[in-house]
Amino acid sequence: MTNIAQNTPESAQQHTTAASRVVRAACPHDCPDTCAMLVTVEDGRAVRVQGNPEHATTQGALCTKVSRYPERTYHAERVLQPLKRVGPKGSGQFEPVSWDAALDDIAARLRAIAARDPQAILPYSYAGTMGLVQGESMAARFFHKLGASLLDRTICASAGGDALAATYGGKVGMRMEFYAESRLILIWGSNSIASNLHFWTLAQQAKRNGAKLVCIDPRRTETAEKCHQHIALLPGTDGALALGLMHELIVHDWLDHDYIARHVDGWPALRERALQWPPERAAAVCGISADEVRGLARDYGSTRPAAIRLNYGMQRVHGGGNAVRLVALLPCLTGAWRHRAGGMLLSASGWFKPARDDAWLQRPDLLAGRQPRTINMSTIGDDLLRAASPAFGPKIEAVVVYNSNPVAVAPHSGRVVAGFRREDLFTVVLEHFLTDTADHADYVLPATTQLEHWDVHGAYGHTSALLNEPAIAPLGQSRPNTAIFRALAARMGFTEPCFADDDETLVRGAYKPEVVPFALLQRQGWAPLPVPDAPFAEGGFPTPSGKVIVDAPGLGVPDHVPNHESAATTPELAARYPLAMISPPARHFLNSTFVNVKSLRSIEGEPLVELHPQDAAARGIADGDVVVVFNDRGRHVCRAALNARARPGVVNGLGVWWRKFGRNGTNVNELTHQRLTDIGRAPSFYDCLVEVAPETAAAPGA
Repeated sequence: MTNIAQNTPESAQQHTTAASRVVRAACPHDCPDTCAMLVTVEDGRAVRVQGNPEHATTQGALCTKVSRYPERTYHAERVLQPLKRVGPKGSGQFEPVSWDAALDDIAARLRAIAARDPQAILPYSYAGTMGLVQGESMAARFFHKLGASLLDRTICASAGGDALAATYGGKVGMRMEFYAESRLILIWGSNSIASNLHFWTLAQQAKRNGAKLVCIDPRRTETAEKCHQHIALLPGTDGALALGLMHELIVHDWLDHDYIARHVDGWPALRERALQWPPERAAAVCGISADEVRGLARDYGSTRPAAIRLNYGMQRVHGGGNAVRLVALLPCLTGAWRHRAGGMLLSASGWFKPARDDAWLQRPDLLAGRQPRTINMSTIGDDLLRAASPAFGPKIEAVVVYNSNPVAVAPHSGRVVAGFRREDLFTVVLEHFLTDTADHADYVLPATTQLEHWDVHGAYGHTSALLNEPAIAPLGQSRPNTAIFRALAARMGFTEPCFADDDETLVRGAYKPEVVPFALLQRQGWAPLPVPDAPFAEGGFPTPSGKVIVDAPGLGVPDHVPNHESAATTPELAARYPLAMISPPARHFLNSTFVNVKSLRSIEGEPLVELHPQDAAARGIADGDVVVVFNDRGRHVCRAALNARARPGVVNGLGVWWRKFGRNGTNVNELTHQRLTDIGRAPSFYDCLVEVAPETAAAPGA
């Protein structure tokens, strides 16, 4: 372990004594900021986590959630030894076993299944850590060698990511630090105060310098309250708003004709489509006024530099992919990309792609020509319940879950629970706590936290690679994910030398040294990527032509795609369930992480559904009442909040609480469905019709 006191900022050095040291780290969680951290260790115990003040994006600040990371690491309920199930699935009843006993049995069970068909084994993981090493390195090698089913990791961002790649050629955008210089910022589908703190700091700096901030979001979030204007459109109508803006840009000639001519491929078709969307039509679809469309278009078309900060909430609907394509085209029409403080950012992760050595890290060559099926993680509820068939392949007989909590976070969780409760399903979960998913495991294996292992990180909000050094020894019997899969590989008889690579070797090899020198990572904890200040001022998008693509192959010219469930598309369903529900994260949780941290859970209180007073009054619901939120898929009991955050016709079911903390053992995903987005095969979490009734009322199933 490296003692870096000699290289730490002066403020950190002041607290470094013979029994105290400061270790560089990186925030592991699914957040665009990916902060550079400093961990203060005293007598072998992590006592403080702080943002690194020398990192240009972090600037010494951490969000409330991550600042409590030591509380999570030393939590009294942390799983610190292997556990074997002794009660019914879902009961959370386990007994401790040795590592050898657990690994021997797991390997034997997997070996027997693989002998029949390795595709009956499914890895299930996502961004419980965003690290390249503790994520998909040794784990990917293990499952590639095994020949297990592949996992389509779609649950968060693939609709927007694939749409951005179809338009720009990759998940690329503005450099975040230059938002401070923007004169107009559209914060679109993002509660930045809660989910993108460091961007919000830059937006506030721009605001102090005279910039106008506009929040586009169905919910009146904490961010919306701090902006000059809030446009509360209906869920799933972002594409219609973007087309209405384009209509006004064209009619009033707020266009950069030179930029369009040189850098936009397919403009005539887009122009024709946009002219079909006057403000009145867009406003009717969005549930806002035509004047709001006109005013926003005027601001966007006449202000330089103008920037859009798009986030992933708006793409969690049926038409989310097309909506992202349309929003991404807006700065190309006005020439906003000419300025380093203009353009758009949804994700910067594409800048890291050429810097990573994924082929070495994940070793897809270990498949040796095999082509296993791919299972979409967003339809895990249905897929765990499917029988074997020629179209589907073998029935799923084993699931190995790491860095995820599917029973809580996957859509239509009643189906997910039914799948994980199958007695003939062998389930292994690598975890820190007994989550909803761990409660259904046959074995729970104790994993290390970010303070206890090596890793390297990219980001999707900024353009620095980061190093994470272990600050403390693993607690109890916990092991890094890499060590667990390394041990399983040995027991499975995998003899390739790559399974002997230790974590420091993996960390050193994850990035190509000519792009991200490991010596620089060691010296300061991060390494900036060589991204220009204004990356697309002269075009040069990472498409084959270097131009932005309007008519993408197989996708056509983007258009508004209505929700799966709405009054327009499913009127009979809407008659029974007239309220649209979105399920944004509670401010002090990050997906389902931190839900069991008492100090953060006490701030949130309990699961809530936010209603507009007009909708509540029509249903006889008062603020603080216990209510049932329901549809044909299930029922969720929680408390109602009439706090002015919901617009009429929309309810906000705050997530993602663990089901076990729900009043009736559910969370909002009891109500969401498994139908997918138009692009990217992603879930449509925010495309969901419900009804709400007092708990005492005779609601169906209540």
